[in-house]
Amino acid sequence: MKIRTGYAIGYDTAESTPMTFMLNVHPSRVPDLLTPETMTFDPPVPAHQYRDSFGNVCTRILAPGGRITVSADFTIRDSGEPDAYLPEARQHPVQELPDDVMQFLLGSRYCDTDRLSNVAWSLFGSTPEGWARVQAICDHVHDHIKFDYQQADATRSASQGYSQRLGVCRDYAHLAVTFCRCMNIPARYCTGYLGDFGIPLTPPMDFSAWFEVYLGGAWHTFDARNNMRRIGRIVIARGRDATDVAISTSFNTALLASFDVHTDDVTDAA
Repeated sequence: MKIRTGYAIGYDTAESTPMTFMLNVHPSRVPDLLTPETMTFDPPVPAHQYRDSFGNVCTRILAPGGRITVSADFTIRDSGEPDAYLPEARQHPVQELPDDVMQFLLGSRYCDTDRLSNVAWSLFGSTPEGWARVQAICDHVHDHIKFDYQQADATRSASQGYSQRLGVCRDYAHLAVTFCRCMNIPARYCTGYLGDFGIPLTPPMDFSAWFEVYLGGAWHTFDARNNMRRIGRIVIARGRDATDVAISTSFNTALLASFDVHTDDVTDAA
């Protein structure tokens, strides 16, 4: 399938403000681009890109005072297949894990494993290891948290999400990632595009959060918020939690003034 996607996001700054954006598709999806993914700024400003320690593409600018809008519009090829299902993928003993995977067993800013370790073992200690255990975690998190855009909180940790029982997609991902790490399953947080393909439309469109676990020598996609295999998932960035993959980071006050994300199936547009 062909997916046309992109964004237009406006910020208001009172003075010159250094900003970093993480909005480009992940380098692993660059070969799938059918049209250039050009990031545009209005008003125009110099920008340069680099890759962070997780391999994500970051863009730095110095925003002038006033309104600045960052936008892009591009088309990307996707298999149209749902997320992979490999129930035979086994859980590795910690001593067998690759060195670069070990960091995804540790607690992080929003994934406070120290507060949830006992809870995790009481809930999932008797479940079969591997894929079945991760699915049990997704099932529990999906049923435990109530989705509510009005209750979004950029400071909510996994343990707070567990106790408050509400949140948005990032809260589902943080809690599931934390439970996995508590059970010695490496898990990393992901953000990207996820259009309403094959399901009823649920506007407005936004960026989405899910997670990946390391089983059977590879990373596999899970989604506690939707708790179903989805199609058309386009990853932007991966990291330990939302801190590592924020779509924008400002080093002065930058107020969100406008926000639009679009993701449409244009397979038959020609």
